[in-house]
Amino acid sequence: MINIVPPAAIFIIGAFLIPLLKGRLKSLYMLLLPVLAFIDLLNMAKGKYWIVKFLDYNLIFGRVDNLSMVFGYIFVLITFIGIIYALHVKDDVQHIAAFCYAGGALGITFAGDLFSLYVFWEILAIASVILILARRTDRACKAAFRYFLWHFFGGSCLLAGIILYVYKRGTPEFGYIGLSDLSTYLIFIGFCLNAVVFPLHPWLPDAYPEATVTGAVFMSALTTKSAVYILARTFPGEAILAWAGAFMTCYPIFYAVIENDMRRVLGYSIINQVGFMVCGIGIGTQLAINGAVSHAFVHIIYKALLFMSTGAVLHMTGKIRGTDLGGLYKTMPFTAVCCIIAAASISGFPLTSGFTTKSMTLTAAAKQHLPIIWFMLYYASAGVLHHAGIKVPYFTFFGEDSGIRTKEPPINMRIAMGIAAFICIFLGVYPYPLYKILPYPVDYVPYTAFHVLSMLQLLMFAALAFTLLILSGYHPPEMRAVNLDTDWFLRLPGMEFIRLCKGPLIAFGSFIDKGILKVAYSVISWVRSPILAMRLTPRAIGLGILGVLVIFILLSVFFMMII
Repeated sequence: MINIVPPAAIFIIGAFLIPLLKGRLKSLYMLLLPVLAFIDLLNMAKGKYWIVKFLDYNLIFGRVDNLSMVFGYIFVLITFIGIIYALHVKDDVQHIAAFCYAGGALGITFAGDLFSLYVFWEILAIASVILILARRTDRACKAAFRYFLWHFFGGSCLLAGIILYVYKRGTPEFGYIGLSDLSTYLIFIGFCLNAVVFPLHPWLPDAYPEATVTGAVFMSALTTKSAVYILARTFPGEAILAWAGAFMTCYPIFYAVIENDMRRVLGYSIINQVGFMVCGIGIGTQLAINGAVSHAFVHIIYKALLFMSTGAVLHMTGKIRGTDLGGLYKTMPFTAVCCIIAAASISGFPLTSGFTTKSMTLTAAAKQHLPIIWFMLYYASAGVLHHAGIKVPYFTFFGEDSGIRTKEPPINMRIAMGIAAFICIFLGVYPYPLYKILPYPVDYVPYTAFHVLSMLQLLMFAALAFTLLILSGYHPPEMRAVNLDTDWFLRLPGMEFIRLCKGPLIAFGSFIDKGILKVAYSVISWVRSPILAMRLTPRAIGLGILGVLVIFILLSVFFMMII
């Protein structure tokens, strides 16, 4: 059975009706939208649906299979949790942007052609920019602009690649693409930017911490995981992804350790975790793909829970830096417990969801005899415990008492955190409902003596190392600082280029303005006093003619360059 409405349409069209409603009716309506979308998913059979004729091509808005359904379920689920978390927000712009954002992710998930994929890809980017701008601070505006520039570059590469790809193959339908020619490399770059593959990653820790409290929850769940889905669809088994993903798991650890803003720590942690998924896609076996997809599923929940708990702290205290926080467990015990559950999940502790999925990718790397990649993933598993598993809850809720005395966040925020925390534990204790919906049959048992003991041993030693570093005073201190990442290789040359152009351009503009003004004064003088004006006219006319000639020469050179 298939419904006549694509799930993405329920969110995108439904979003624009939100301003028409008020009070509890609005809250009920926003909660109803993901419920309707979930019912829609349950009635979708495998196949291709919602095919629209456009020019000489077919646009496919519903390609339904096991891979798309997994991501469809989790995107709808996290939208429901995120909306509960955001019910206290009175800003309709944020609600509209959040639903359009989720609708874009669902559109990407079920797109069966590259043109519709690109449209939803851009909806995703635009809606996320709005969620950053909605915070309405100077830092948020600057971060949103930089975010837009990064995604404009990625979208341009993707569009150019799609045009070349369709021109060469004669159809916009896609499945496995692989790296073969210029068009596929351009498409690959566009996807990798959203998947925060190094060095295209710095937009994430730059922008996510500047988003609104509720907007950051959606952003942590949708953009990167949409890219993970599409990479699993189009480039599975590409060796470059295995190595890039393994490097992604290790590289952000060093930044996360020295970061002071807790949401920036979580931003780098997203890169680390997406690295496991990208690596699994690059390995390309059925076990590795299942590991990547299942890890994306649980990561969306526990990462959202981490952003919800730190967002609750920001909402209640107005502070988010480790240097400003500490001791909040006394007045925010429920939020602290939820943060600890999420931290345990992301670290892969047994009986939490991260343990039942992350180990799949490690096992797949071992079975494919990739010892270096396996070691990098194993090392990163210890690193994530340090920065996301211990640092975030320790410096936020424990550590040195900051003296801040607040209270728990609104009830809707606590309900959302409670639901997410329950899922983290449930899928850690009983992961088989998730295993049943994965793309390939699952022949994997997470709770073996070897898996449990090896992971506990690794995590305990990592916890011991953190404790010894704190007690000895050798742990990098929390301090206010700006940490340079790969984006500074673009920012610094860009600022220098602007500085170089600013002087000559201002001087040239001033020169032209003076010439035009003198011509204008001469005309006025002719009218008022022809005899006096005769003394000024030749010089003014000469300056005017010179300015016109310079403009003409510059325009000629410009047109010669673009023709």
